[in-house]
Amino acid sequence: MSRIAATFSALKAQGRKALIPYVTAGDPYPELSVDLLLALAEAGADVIELGVPFSDPMADGPVIQKASERALAKGIGLTQVLEIVRGFRARNQVTPLVLMGYANPVERYDQRHGEGRFVADAAAAGVDGVLVVDYPPEECEAFAAALQRVGLDLIFLLAPTSTEERMAQVGRIAGGYVYYVSLKGVTGAGHLDVGAVAAAVPRIRCHVSVPVGVGFGIRDATTARAVAAVSDAVVIGSRLVQLLEEAPRAGMVEAGRQFITSIRAALDEVTEEGTKA
Repeated sequence: MSRIAATFSALKAQGRKALIPYVTAGDPYPELSVDLLLALAEAGADVIELGVPFSDPMADGPVIQKASERALAKGIGLTQVLEIVRGFRARNQVTPLVLMGYANPVERYDQRHGEGRFVADAAAAGVDGVLVVDYPPEECEAFAAALQRVGLDLIFLLAPTSTEERMAQVGRIAGGYVYYVSLKGVTGAGHLDVGAVAAAVPRIRCHVSVPVGVGFGIRDATTARAVAAVSDAVVIGSRLVQLLEEAPRAGMVEAGRQFITSIRAALDEVTEEGTKA
């Protein structure tokens, strides 16, 4: 059982919902990245998505785009991301880490270091899952199998526009959890329609056996609690990245800790049946 699967299994046994924050690796201060990840875990993050900086993050809104730009300007590429993972894993062997990003850095890494090196090096560093935004399920069965052989999960996005056929394709090879994008558009866009999410999640569950996490448009404890009531996990990214950007350097880690603590408290008001505990 993967670390992600074990985490979700334990949460289910406790009747709790997963909290999955997203941060961009190396942003806003590369030297504080490991401390930030540790603080998020201590504050109650069950899984952490670590964004791999990329120059053309087409699915991301302006907040995360700018975070990628800042990280790239400070020399953060996939090699440095794996160093951050190793630093975190040296001090935390429990909380799963998922690399989230795009195909270009992954494929470029293998071009530079040798075929299959990304999967091998990610596993050795302590990565638990990979979400490649622009890898459709029908084109990455071999990649999924390579990850599975070393105990890593391949995580997929589903959207309001996903067809039943696409959900079934994802369900055949997805590991860890699926990430339901609750809004059309890019990260940080629009206003969350919890009713639409509540209608979509049962459809997804007809096709996938892994937990369903929901992200995009979740900015505070109120929306997090509402989404947790109808899903297995809440993913929160743009708002956290924005808070970290706005915080002074000396208070950045603590700002992240406090925000995740507040979201964790909200999620813990929700039981497995979706009602307040």
